[in-house]
Amino acid sequence: MNRKLPDLFAMRLYGQRIARKLRAGDVVALTGGLGAGKTTLAREIIAALGHEGEVPSPTFTIIECYDTQPPVVHADFYRLDDPAEVEELGLDDYRQGAVLIAEWPDRAGGFEGEPGCLSIHLEIADEGRIAIARAGPDWLTRLP
Repeated sequence: MNRKLPDLFAMRLYGQRIARKLRAGDVVALTGGLGAGKTTLAREIIAALGHEGEVPSPTFTIIECYDTQPPVVHADFYRLDDPAEVEELGLDDYRQGAVLIAEWPDRAGGFEGEPGCLSIHLEIADEGRIAIARAGPDWLTRLP
């Protein structure tokens, strides 16, 4: 499913729609080139779930956690050299009872095989973005 996101307001609305459908255990896997809007969309989802503070990019920390409803683990796997490093990070422990928003998910081995994975590929289009969503089985009736 493709969605045009011509500006930040459209990105915010899209993030809000996704947030309303999230359940603990879900994964939102964000792909796209540098500057495509992955972190921006993650911020909008986290804000829509009730976080009122800053949402820094987890590029250097790799994992940031937010006490929202449901809780969110925001991860940026860009700096991983090998998917096996995910185990060293203890990602499974962080994910218990939480939503995972994963940037650069392929560097962590990918999450598309999980039933609760919503994969969103962002592309730059004119001054905005295009979001191309692919839903795992658990998302088929919840697509935003």
